[in-house]
Parts: sequence; C-alpha cells; structure tokens
Amino acid sequence: MTALIFDCDGVLADTELQGHLPAFNETFAEAGLPVRWSEDEYVGLLRIGGGKERMTKALGPVLDARGGTSEKEIAALIADLHALKTARYTELVRSGAVPARPGVRRLAAEADAAGWQLAVASTSAEASVRAVLTSAMGSELAARFEVFAGDAVKSKKPAPDIYLLAMRRLGIGIGDAVVVEDSGIGLSAARTAGLPTIVTVGPSTAHDDFAGAQLVLTSLGDPAGVVADVLSDPLGVGVGTFVNVGVLERIITAYSAP
Repeated sequence: MTALIFDCDGVLADTELQGHLPAFNETFAEAGLPVRWSEDEYVGLLRIGGGKERMTKALGPVLDARGGTSEKEIAALIADLHALKTARYTELVRSGAVPARPGVRRLAAEADAAGWQLAVASTSAEASVRAVLTSAMGSELAARFEVFAGDAVKSKKPAPDIYLLAMRRLGIGIGDAVVVEDSGIGLSAARTAGLPTIVTVGPSTAHDDFAGAQLVLTSLGDPAGVVADVLSDPLGVGVGTFVNVGVLERIITAYSAP
C-alpha cells in the first residue's frame, strides 16, 4: 500500500514564525530568562532539529553563566521549559491562530479516498503535532493519520530516523511513499531514508538547499484557490496549478524507474 507522509511544521501550517517562535519567547519571559529570539535568529536555529535541542543550543551558555548547574540539571530544566512551551503552543494552535497551508487537507482527503495510508513524521513534540494535525485536517480526517513524532527516535532531522521508523511501522518500502517537506534538513532526512520528496517552500525556509527534491513548489495549491507555482520539476511529472494524487503517482513511477 502506498503512503503519503507529511512533515508537520511549515508543511501542514506556517507554524514556525506564527506559533513556535511566540510560544518560545513567552516561555522565556515567564521563566525570567534574558533571551528573546528574533525572527532571523529563530530561522537560523531551525537548522537544528527539535525544540529541546534548539533551546539547549541557545540557553546552555545562559544557564552555565549562572553557575552551579550541572549538565543533568540543565537537561531537566530544558525539558521543563519545553513542556511549558508546548502547552502554550498547542493553546495557540487550537485558537485558530495558525491556519493550514493551501492544499494540505484536500490532498490528504484525495489520497485517503484513493486508499493511501496517511502519516505525519515530525520531530516536534507529539502533543504539538497532533494539535496542528487536527487544526489543519479536521478531527475526522486527522484520525486517519499515523503520527510519528517527538522523541520516538534518538536522532532528529536531518537524520533519517523518523522516516525509517515510519516506513517500518507502515510496512512500506522506498517505492511506496511520497513525503511532503518544507526545509532543507527535512528533505535531507527523507532523501537519506530513500523516499521521494515534494518540497513546499515556506517563509522560514526560502533560502534552504532543495537539491535532490523530486518537486519544489510554493504550496500544494487548490483548484479554486491558491495556485501552486512550480520552482523545480526535475522528473518532469507536470503539475498544473495544484498537486493531486495523479501527481503523487507519477512521482513514484518516475522515481522507481530504472
């Protein structure tokens, strides 16, 4: 059975700058930490997979400077702060403040109707992923998804581990799925796992390297709404103004050809 596997942040919704960044900064303020990330700083930190890992990179020197804090204590504090941040973020998503990107719900519904398996593979916290998934897809369609998220794997993107886990659990091989990603590190993870990948470029990933993607677009597009502008189509699959299941099938066919 074929599978359509979405990344979460930046793919299902433009969550990074509209959701995660304000949630991080509000958490830092509440904790009394002298850290506020600008948009440019946060975009730079997105090269690091995982929220706790970004916090460790940025907050480690601040916490060390306070003295008397061991590496184990810092890790525990980061985990507590990340839990608070996740709660703030999920509240923000559930309020409707982070709308879905064009075409994600339509394409998922089409793939589901055609008998495809649906999944999300993200290294964000599972609670955050499920909140975005439900917001973007609606509760009924979201229930059709398998979710692989958070600390389910030791090494986060750009390591391929989350996609390899998804493949094992879904029972699929490299010719049985298409991934939708939005970032260079996400593309690297999917490609290293051997999976053909569509990239929908977002505001925080516009300058990433997408070499090796099977299709790069501004969005998945919608027939009566936002047009998907094709930025790269190295397989020559042809898109038109939106991505549908036919496009996914042509990608798998072209990718699997000898």
